[in-house]
Amino acid sequence: MHAGSGDLYSYIVNMGSGDQEAPGRSPRRIADDQLRLLRQQFVDPAGMGMARRVLDASSTVILHGPPGSGRTAAACVLLYEVHQGCGIFRELLPGEEEGALTDPGLVGVGDRLLLNLAEADVSQWAQTRRDLSALRKAVQEQQAHLVVVMPHDGVLESHLQPYRADIARPPAMEVFRRHLRLHRIPYEEYRLPAPALDEFLAEQPPMEEIAHFADRVRRARAASAVGDDFAAWCEQSRDARTQWRKEVAELVATKCAAPQRALLFATAMLHGAHADVVHRGSALLLSILNTPRDETPLLAGKDLAERLAEIGAAAGADGRVRFDRLDYDAAVRAHFWDHMPDLRHLFSSWTAQSTELDDPHITSDLRKRLVSRLADQYVRTGRGNDLAFLAEQWSAAPTSRARLEAAVETLGCGLSDPRYGRSLRMLVYSWCKGKQLTGNLAHVLLRVCTDVIAPAHPDQAVTRLHHLARRERGATPALDALCRLAVTSARLRRRMLDRLTCHSAAPAVDARLFLRIGDPVALTDSAGAPRPLIEEKGVQDCVVAGWAEALVRLPQPLWQPYAERWLHTACTADNHRDRLLALLVDAAGRDGRTLAALYSAARAAEPTAPGGRASGAATTERLLQKISTAQGLRPPAAPTPPAPPRGATR
Repeated sequence: MHAGSGDLYSYIVNMGSGDQEAPGRSPRRIADDQLRLLRQQFVDPAGMGMARRVLDASSTVILHGPPGSGRTAAACVLLYEVHQGCGIFRELLPGEEEGALTDPGLVGVGDRLLLNLAEADVSQWAQTRRDLSALRKAVQEQQAHLVVVMPHDGVLESHLQPYRADIARPPAMEVFRRHLRLHRIPYEEYRLPAPALDEFLAEQPPMEEIAHFADRVRRARAASAVGDDFAAWCEQSRDARTQWRKEVAELVATKCAAPQRALLFATAMLHGAHADVVHRGSALLLSILNTPRDETPLLAGKDLAERLAEIGAAAGADGRVRFDRLDYDAAVRAHFWDHMPDLRHLFSSWTAQSTELDDPHITSDLRKRLVSRLADQYVRTGRGNDLAFLAEQWSAAPTSRARLEAAVETLGCGLSDPRYGRSLRMLVYSWCKGKQLTGNLAHVLLRVCTDVIAPAHPDQAVTRLHHLARRERGATPALDALCRLAVTSARLRRRMLDRLTCHSAAPAVDARLFLRIGDPVALTDSAGAPRPLIEEKGVQDCVVAGWAEALVRLPQPLWQPYAERWLHTACTADNHRDRLLALLVDAAGRDGRTLAALYSAARAAEPTAPGGRASGAATTERLLQKISTAQGLRPPAAPTPPAPPRGATR
């Protein structure tokens, strides 16, 4: 990060990676994988068939249903099912920074848009209804699809009624069994009667609660003793949901010794980890709390198995420590957090240090579970926004790789929570834009933008990555991530071009970024859209403005490699060669020195041109004709006809 005044130039030309998807990191792939998993878990509610027909016929459907019926999941499944070759899935967020729903630039070709207003107030829902006609028009023009989740008690005017589809709760038992099938539990095991399950489903729980109940049944089955059956697993799942908190309070009251409580806490936080890890975690907590050492000779003291038995836990045949009751660990974590508030900051410090323990049994998955369990306590007790400041603290230099990953995970947990996602996204925005990014905080922000924000909110990720990229000097990880995100959607690239040129707040810095985002190969590739971006007048204006700033503000060694790529693209893009060259010349204007520099760059690019030096020379000659025309030295040249198809004769 450059914190001083004046310009700092560091020439690192990286054109090829800008439009390449990083393996396993594409936000589009992350979003599609999440939707695919949701579709596998989903059971069609009554009315789902009508919703599909309305969406297919009009590209828009307005879903109405009672709370807890899975309205949002149904909307996501509908959009997953209309997946096309182009466009991306994203959630529209009216009232945040994406602009009004009436903005036609809000919709890209083939986009799948979710507008979730299930919790909207009266005024927000009224404003949305007024804007819906303009949004629907843009959706139809762009061959996109829109699903709106309306408030349960919301009104809908007569002209919008044709787009409404009412859904009801899906059969609760079928939802439960679907989750068990996904957990690969044989049907013969769960078709038997289970009174605890019947009691639970009679409460009409939300779909999410049914999924949690099924997962507890799966875990009860995996840990079951000989003779247990489906009814017993369901009883354990019910008890884990309702009874353990009181029993944990009684246990902690009887285990007053610091080593006992430290082991209890470490077992709960590291539940399922190897006994060696739990033992070291317990010792680490005692050290953090400055607990005096036990002077009992090691051989005379209780061994780990005996100490675990005192708190109702044991190490299995695989060496992993678990409580003997389902989800007892969650109740223990909640008790320590709720009833020992003075120790919360130390519990957080312990979590960070535990991720750094050097032990072969500590895996990346275990570290993620540990951080997630801590984050759950922050969120559960209404302190979700504090996760951002915890991530900032953990990413401060010097830090280890494990602690840095923990910082990314903890902030990601907060961003993924529906209650805190919006406020944390705004905090991330302010940090990316103006906060002094000390330590490794820039890396943390980059990771959560690409991995957490971008899959459902790509526009917000673009804005935040742009601010990070503006502040980079030397290496350009944020700019690389911004380019990878832009390649997923022509609309995102169009938006970035506009931000970098016509509406730039920092032209000198954005000129450098424009050279990467304004990649000529991407601009001339239609990528399934009716026409490529280079044919749009607004994009052409952005390109001219961007190149004009680059040619004036940046030294030639920086912009010349990008100009060569532009000229090489012109060699092969027959249908767009003249336009590409004309845009470069228009950007140079009538300035003789700038035009001469362009010509010099073209001559330098000839030896490496696609098709050889002759192809490069022909492109240079065409560029010279346009330069001469711009200087008034010759009349405009006729456009070059496109190359004939292979096998055709002139």
